[in-house]
Amino acid sequence: MTTTHYSTLGDRGRFVIPAELRAHQGWEQGTPLLLIETDRGVVLATREQVKRLLREQLAGTSLVEELLADRRASARAEDTA
Repeated sequence: MTTTHYSTLGDRGRFVIPAELRAHQGWEQGTPLLLIETDRGVVLATREQVKRLLREQLAGTSLVEELLADRRASARAEDTA
């Protein structure tokens, strides 16, 4: 679910996260949040949310398996040559 929320940067750089968003995310007072600056903007999330996001993005990717498959293919090609 993607929802847009609006907030304004206040004095001394204070930023208020809308109550609806805090409730939906389960963020309570004292919840540590990460601000990750990217080329496309800023990501605001908890450590657990970032870990989950990275695991999802890396799921199914095994560089070791890819390397082994490549080496096995090269070895078969050398054996048949």
